[in-house]
This record gives sequence, structure tokens and C-alpha cells, in this order.
Amino acid sequence: MPQDIVFSFFLIFAGAMVLATFALFTRQPVLIAYIALGAIAGPFGMGWIEHPDSLTDMAHIGIIFLLFLLGLDMQPSALFAVLKKAMLVAIASSLVFFGVGVGITLLLGYSQTDAVVVGLALMFSSTIIGLKLLPTTVLHHKHMGELMIGLLLVQDMIAILALILLGVMQGTSDIPVWQPFVALPLLAGTCYLIVKFILLPLITRFDRYQEYLFILAIGWCLTGAEAAKIMGLSEEIGAFIAGVTLATSPIAQFIAISLKPLRDFFLVMFFFTLGAGVNLGMLGDVAVGAGILAAAVLLLKPLTFRLLLGRFSETPRLAWDVGFRLGQISEFSLLVTFVALQGGLLSDKGSLLIQATAIITFIVSSYIVVFNYPNPIAVSDKLRRD
Repeated sequence: MPQDIVFSFFLIFAGAMVLATFALFTRQPVLIAYIALGAIAGPFGMGWIEHPDSLTDMAHIGIIFLLFLLGLDMQPSALFAVLKKAMLVAIASSLVFFGVGVGITLLLGYSQTDAVVVGLALMFSSTIIGLKLLPTTVLHHKHMGELMIGLLLVQDMIAILALILLGVMQGTSDIPVWQPFVALPLLAGTCYLIVKFILLPLITRFDRYQEYLFILAIGWCLTGAEAAKIMGLSEEIGAFIAGVTLATSPIAQFIAISLKPLRDFFLVMFFFTLGAGVNLGMLGDVAVGAGILAAAVLLLKPLTFRLLLGRFSETPRLAWDVGFRLGQISEFSLLVTFVALQGGLLSDKGSLLIQATAIITFIVSSYIVVFNYPNPIAVSDKLRRD
């Protein structure tokens, strides 16, 4: 029977407490514990939570807060410097991954429309996996952190265009393809003016009231996200722009520290709903195809980023590091899947193929990073960097 929200929260966080403890004792990444919990408790497991879709929107807030916090530590000058390089690499890599996805899916016997959607899904890397496993000092103050943020932002723009394209194919989108390119500078300029003439004076006057600053930060983050959605952009991009424009505030670091626990709360829900959405009973039908696609992603993404970044004079070590950290598909891939499925452009089997590929690449990519590169949740003291 349907469960109330209190029971759902109890199950998610009490279960996460137990499985995360087990994961730490057995030296496993805790992200895997959250996904496993969703698979166990969801409708295709024990059925304790029958409708995980009702939690999806709340889980999505974690991604929005994550991008807002990244923006708070990204000065506009540094962002513009890295976007030029990231633009070329992101576009070239996306074309490679699209071609690989289409080719493999056709060889597996899926329809052409399924193949196109799978190709679109493989173009993107996970913002959550990529940035959550990056140490804070690297993320905020090192070139690699800026480069990864730039790559992921360009991928977000490509994802928006992909969603618009799917809407056009379905006949349900009223947004012209050029709109995001006009909306992005318009949103950035508007946010800059609001921060300069409204928010900064308010912060200066009421900086003694920490509760007020906390509410102001959340309100501004969600305002930017909602404004971006209205303008045809993604909520994540809106939250990031809201953070960047507020980065010049003297209390930017205080806001970042205050919101970090709230972000982690919603990210636990995100990984839970990801695991809960997988139909365990149908996995056998797509297991071989998902394994092939996942292997292609895990092998080709690091290699592709290594070659492309190497052409821009990045060191081999940094290029491999970025490649492995972005060596999975994205939460945007799941959104593309949902939109295509709702519009009749993707079969149920094709949808499950993408979901299974996402789960495999999330898990394996997390293991690769946690056991080989510096990250905040490393099981080795040598690699653990907060």
C-alpha cells in the first residue's frame, strides 16, 4: 500500500545509516550503499516504497544545491577563461559518444529511434559523480576543478538542446533552438544586476543575522533555478549562475558551508531514487546490451578526454584524471530517457537499457575514482581529501 512521506524518509535514512556503515566497514564507496538501498526497498525489490517517483523532485533539489555551491566558489573571470577550452572538448567528445551509442545500439538490434536516444544519453557525464568525488581544494582552487565545471556546464547546454530536439520530434516543444543561447546571457546579466543592487546591500546591512543569510541564500538559489526553467534553460544552470553572481559577496564561503549538509540530504535521496527506479525483473532482457554499452563508456570516455585535452596542452596526468572522473553517463541521460519514453520515441526495453547502463557506469566509475584518485570518501587514508 502507498506509504506516507514520514515512513519514506525513515526508510531512506535509517536504511542509508545501516548500509553506509556496512560499506565503510567493508571499505566500499557509500554512494553504492544508497543505490543498493533503493533497489532493495523500491517497487521492484521488497516494495516497501511503492512510488519512488514521488521523491524524485525532492531528490533533484540536491543537484540544484550542488551547482549553486559550485558557483559560489567560481569567480566569473576564471569561468570565462576555461569555457573556451571546455566548449571545444565537450562538443567533440559528445559527437564521439553519440556515434558510439548509436552504432552499438543498432548492432544490438534496437530500432533507429531507440539508437538515437541511447546515443544522446551517452553524450553526457554525471555532474554528481564527477564533482562529489572531487576534493574541495581541487574543486575550488585548482585548474582541474575549473576545467571539469566548464565541461559539465557545456554538456548541460547540449543536454538542453537535446531535450528541445526531442520535444520538436514529438511536436510538443514550443521553444526554438536558438532560445537557450539568448536566454543564458540574459539570465546572467539580470542575476548580476539583482545581486549588485539588491542582494549585496541587504547582506551588508543584515550580515549579523545568520538565519536571514541562510534563507536569503536558499531563496536566491531557487529563484535562479526557476528563472532558468521559465527561460528554457535547465534549473541546474540557473542555480550555478545564481551562485557565480553571489561569489563576490564577503559571506560566500559562509553560505557554502551552511548549505552543504542540506545538499547532502537531498543527494542521498537522489541515489536512492536512482536505485529504486530499476526494474530488477527485466534486467535479464538488457543485461548483455547494458554490459556492452557500459564497457564502451568506461573505456572510451577516459581515452577520448585524454586525447582531446592532450591537444590543448593539458598534462597527460590531468587529462587521464578528468577522463576517469567523467567516465560515466549522467543524470541528464535519465531525464532524456524519461522525456523520450513519455513521447513514444523510446521503447520500454530501450529505457531499461539506458537505466541499467547508468547504474553500471555510476557504480564502476565510483569504484575507479574512490580506489585510485584523491576524493572525499576514499577508503584509503592516503587518497582521502576533503
